[in-house]
Amino acid sequence: MASAKKAGSAVLEKAVNRRRSSKHKEGPIVMDTKAVFTALYDVCEENANFFSGATKGQAGDAAQRLVDAMTTIQEHARSLEPVISGFAAIYHHFDFDPHIPANGYRSLVKVVRCCLLHIIHKGRYITSNRRSIFFRASHNAAEMEAYCSALCQLRALLYLAQRLLHDNSHGNLFFQEESGLSQSFLREYASMHKGCFYGRCVGFQFTPAIRPCLQSIAISLVAFGDNYKKHQSGIGVAASSFLTSGKYAIDPELRGQEYERITQNLDVHFWKTFWNVTETEFLSSLVSMTATQVKVNRALSVPPLPFDLPLVTDPTHMVTVSPPAAHIGPGPVHMRLISYELREGQDSEKLLALCRSEGGPISLSLGLKTKRSPPSPWLVLHFHGGGFVAQTSKSHEPYLRSWSQDLNAPVLSVDYSLAPEAPFPRALEECFYAYCWAIKNHNLLGWTGERVCLAGDSAGGNLCVTVSMRAAAHGVRMPDGIVAAYPATLLTVYASPSRLLSLMDPLLPLSVLARCLSAYAGTDPQVEKQVEKVSTFSMVRRDTALLLRDFKQGASNWIHALLDRGSADSVRKSVSEVSLTSPHADPPVSGKASEYSLEKGSLKSQTCQDLGTHTNSGASNVQKNASQTANHLSTTTVKHNSILDITLTPESKPEDVSFFLCKDVDPSVSESFSSVAIPPPVGEEDSEKPREFPEGFEPLRSEQLAEMNMQSSPIVRNPYMSPLLAPDSMLRGLPPIHIVACHLDPMLDDSVMFAKRLRNVGQPVTLCVVDDLPHGFLSLSQLSRETREAANVCMERIRDVFTMKDPPPELRKHRKLERTNQKPATKRDHTPLLKEAVQKEEGLFVIGGAPVVNEEGLADFYPPTKSEAEKIPA
Repeated sequence: MASAKKAGSAVLEKAVNRRRSSKHKEGPIVMDTKAVFTALYDVCEENANFFSGATKGQAGDAAQRLVDAMTTIQEHARSLEPVISGFAAIYHHFDFDPHIPANGYRSLVKVVRCCLLHIIHKGRYITSNRRSIFFRASHNAAEMEAYCSALCQLRALLYLAQRLLHDNSHGNLFFQEESGLSQSFLREYASMHKGCFYGRCVGFQFTPAIRPCLQSIAISLVAFGDNYKKHQSGIGVAASSFLTSGKYAIDPELRGQEYERITQNLDVHFWKTFWNVTETEFLSSLVSMTATQVKVNRALSVPPLPFDLPLVTDPTHMVTVSPPAAHIGPGPVHMRLISYELREGQDSEKLLALCRSEGGPISLSLGLKTKRSPPSPWLVLHFHGGGFVAQTSKSHEPYLRSWSQDLNAPVLSVDYSLAPEAPFPRALEECFYAYCWAIKNHNLLGWTGERVCLAGDSAGGNLCVTVSMRAAAHGVRMPDGIVAAYPATLLTVYASPSRLLSLMDPLLPLSVLARCLSAYAGTDPQVEKQVEKVSTFSMVRRDTALLLRDFKQGASNWIHALLDRGSADSVRKSVSEVSLTSPHADPPVSGKASEYSLEKGSLKSQTCQDLGTHTNSGASNVQKNASQTANHLSTTTVKHNSILDITLTPESKPEDVSFFLCKDVDPSVSESFSSVAIPPPVGEEDSEKPREFPEGFEPLRSEQLAEMNMQSSPIVRNPYMSPLLAPDSMLRGLPPIHIVACHLDPMLDDSVMFAKRLRNVGQPVTLCVVDDLPHGFLSLSQLSRETREAANVCMERIRDVFTMKDPPPELRKHRKLERTNQKPATKRDHTPLLKEAVQKEEGLFVIGGAPVVNEEGLADFYPPTKSEAEKIPA
């Protein structure tokens, strides 16, 4: 047995050393999957044999728990090994391109491997220390049981992923129906046990540097949930939460149980309250002291007044932009202006008249001798994340301040109204109004009006895309580019492999995500339930008693954790350097910005008239108004349901949405898929409660079902809410889009499929995927080196938008609006100018793409021919 263990360890260490020695070589270094499973079997079998001979008594009970856990882990591993190997052979077919290996199937396999490697390291620690007088058998048994439970649930998720592979079309990551498999996934999620992922195993799949932060968030959340709605003052809640947090810090099982209860049952108002804790004056002041110091940081309140903007196709005609009015009527739009330097216009009386007080000190450096820099040619217009229901620009200030300094440009962040009080389309209306207002009043923002980039994360990324779509529909100036971090592009309940990760994600559980999206859609008002108020004194007395009761229970675990810290640090380091890029690991993402991907597709021009099914009739009368004496064109009405009228149209026809990107499937590829995919269990397809897993296996179940809304409103399939479902005609002509996604994010497939759709219709798009970080890493940018580097990736994408060479004026016109101008286009050959742009800015267009001048003198880019492609340097 010892020789078998040494052989297994030698294979694993050889693969590890190969990875380390080849770190800087070209191409991915692949570690054999069999080595991982061999090492797992060896360490589990040896420990099981050792502890099976332990004496009876308390130590014997813990020893038996270890034996049972080791045996069960081996059983799960034997079932998982062929599944992991099968997915590793086919998941590259779902990547955006060979240089960006990322999709939900890869992520699931990576999480399973990470769990296996944590078990191996823990098992080796037990092997090395089991004879020590400091070895706590019960503590280590609890550790192995937690990872055994996690492995069981991951096995269930892989079975569901196999079902997705069976039922989906080739190349598609989403099951494009809300019934069938998607409903089965929701039903399984509601009943499956999740507490193991929030206790001892919380955040095990992420980089070790971020795990302490995730543990702190979990402890804070469950302590906050204990005192939710029991105090009127925030001080009382904070005091009681501080006392109750102790028991959750020393008892991981209790923490996981409470975390699961909270995520499954508490309404969206709880999450609004918890996520907005960072908005309090005390915490925001602490964050402000550690963030970059800026000279301008002012909250603005723009009154709801209509104004005019020139039509992009004919500046002699104007577009009237009306203030937002959906649901709650006309109201001011709140924004925050951040600038590292005080620039001309930012201290003007007109801007100061728009400032609103936040109850803190004035954050604008003024003085008689204050130097005012000239206006910047760049502006970042930012839309924050928060699931459409929480947070403001204040929560995102740290990285926005850094961006303002590094880009040497002002940042305007929009504090749009939040759901459920202001559901869709209120946030979209306010963000579009803010975008148009910034263009109109650029002189007040310290901006010359030259280049503007829309940037946002999560929900904010969704708003960046939809604001650009609305700008196209209205005919106003388009932004020069979009940078969307982990955007939500599909707000339906369609199942996908990456969304299976929401079962274990500590920051984005599916039940919480579903509540937020329902609130944004206006389908779930989430009325707060009245809870009996309890006095602060009685709460403190109760929580003190609970703390003393739980202290004895968790003291041994806490002491052992201190003794075990040295080993844990080495485990974290080894897992970080080796395990998370383990067998069949993805090649490292290059730091160089990927080139725009432009594939041949229909570039047929679309006029405003063609958008009649998606916009109101005002925009379709541009040509008619050009011959009239009136020089104003109203494209926005004051009616509060204007966007609802736009978007509650019949769903797009299949030919209008290139969602299924590959129709012709290679028979050999289809055969490889069939070897991994599994159909529903025989005879279970038509039953009311079909069995989703093979005979003989059943995942762990929760004691209480999660409250999941199985039905969603048709409004979530509206293109201004789910841009992934927008027809091709609405996607063509969008500005260049840079997407930064997370490999372990439940919303990864949203980014991958949206990038594929944009590429499929010939739109410029880049996709960058960061490893080992959770959804929302921008808000954690100050906590670790990895999150700071990821935030810098987003900042560099914004810089790419600003430094991109200007195309010829004709190419800057939006394709949907090119032919709305009645004036004949001047026929000019722009080929030399375009060739120069391609030569000077590599990556702006596909290298080798030949500009072709059409009848109107406008150049269209097409991919190189086969002979041209052969001449392109590698």
